[in-house]
Amino acid sequence: MTTKILIIEDENALASVLSVKLVKAGYDVAISVNGEDGLAKINAWQPDLILLDIVMPKMNGYEVLENLNKNNIKIPVIIISNSGQDIEIEKTKKLGALDSIVKTEINPEEVVEKVGKILNKSFVSGKKAPTEIVESDKGQGVRVLLVEDDSFLRDICYKKLKKEGFNVSIAADGEQAIKSAESFLPEIILLDIILPSIDGFEVLKKIRASKNKAVKNVPVIILTNLGQEEDIKKAMSLGATDYLIKAHFTTEEIVKKVKDKLGMK
Repeated sequence: MTTKILIIEDENALASVLSVKLVKAGYDVAISVNGEDGLAKINAWQPDLILLDIVMPKMNGYEVLENLNKNNIKIPVIIISNSGQDIEIEKTKKLGALDSIVKTEINPEEVVEKVGKILNKSFVSGKKAPTEIVESDKGQGVRVLLVEDDSFLRDICYKKLKKEGFNVSIAADGEQAIKSAESFLPEIILLDIILPSIDGFEVLKKIRASKNKAVKNVPVIILTNLGQEEDIKKAMSLGATDYLIKAHFTTEEIVKKVKDKLGMK
């Protein structure tokens, strides 16, 4: 059965370009020009993935996401953002969106790749979506290892850290986090707890047991959805430097925490 993609976008030209690319990639594509029509299409057509604009007539993208949550409709959503501002992206993330694209920066080929990653299909180039680690180009700046398996949040934090001048390496699972800590030698680590292969607690334990003093003593900021007191106590007892609950911090505040721990202004 052909995978179905629903584009909910009121700009006809953009919707048409994306539709053509996705159809060429083998997807079955439908277009809705406003949120109200989009919701009706979701219920009737049951797409496998949704590309959702935020600013639309009749019903905006936030309202569409809220409706999906209210009715427990679990369909992957990629946001089409007008501004690309962190506050907008983070709001859609909290409402359940998995990824985002910015209208002014849209590359149809990259959109198809994002769709393929989420649906676990091949890229246009024929390569498989990465599931382990992607490192930035080795450059100047304080080295930060970002360990996060949620591609949406990972991309937001990565871009913000890079914008602030950091040299960032990212890992999407526990095993790769440990390898990257030993090879990249970060000066600080942002570490999720819920990870594939090895969880963040075990990663932290192995980092603190490293024979390399630079790795063993590196500051580690836990960045997680887990907010139970027992989780916080466990992380701190294992040697965490700080503990941040994702829902309580914006990317700006996360970067500020990193700078504070490093003694940067």
